[in-house]
Amino acid sequence: MLAKPFVPSILPFRFIAGSVAFAVLGTLFFMVAASMMTGGRVEPQAYQALPLFIHVGTVVPAFFLGGLILVMRKGTKLHKRLGRIWASMMMVTSIASFWMTGLTGGLSPIHIFSVVTLISIPWAIYCAWRGNIEAHKRAMTGPWIGLVIAGLFAFLPGRMLGNVVFGG
Repeated sequence: MLAKPFVPSILPFRFIAGSVAFAVLGTLFFMVAASMMTGGRVEPQAYQALPLFIHVGTVVPAFFLGGLILVMRKGTKLHKRLGRIWASMMMVTSIASFWMTGLTGGLSPIHIFSVVTLISIPWAIYCAWRGNIEAHKRAMTGPWIGLVIAGLFAFLPGRMLGNVVFGG
């Protein structure tokens, strides 16, 4: 059976914008909840600690889950369920990264991976819905490769994880 032809429309923009908004609101919800639990007393280091906690808490399992999904049989119910979990973790990971300023005190070139992820994952889901499985594969593989590359950069000397692991 032939796949449905891919016909671009305005829906991808709405879907991507809605997905990003959902991820942003979800991340903000967790940050507000944490602020309420601490009574609003947030030290500058704690301001960085919460996004780092959210980021690491979602990116580490996303690394392993994404690797598993890449090697497992595609199109099964398990693939779809694990893919939804992985996509959700990657969206939260990406949003949380914007509160992590690191060496520069602001956004750095590594944040481009977050921007690409926030666009690529909703696009991949849309492509799968439309039956464009090749585009879905490319759009889902890219963020996982970006996760690996960004992870390697995170361990460089002078960066937060590099300092934690190697001293600094």
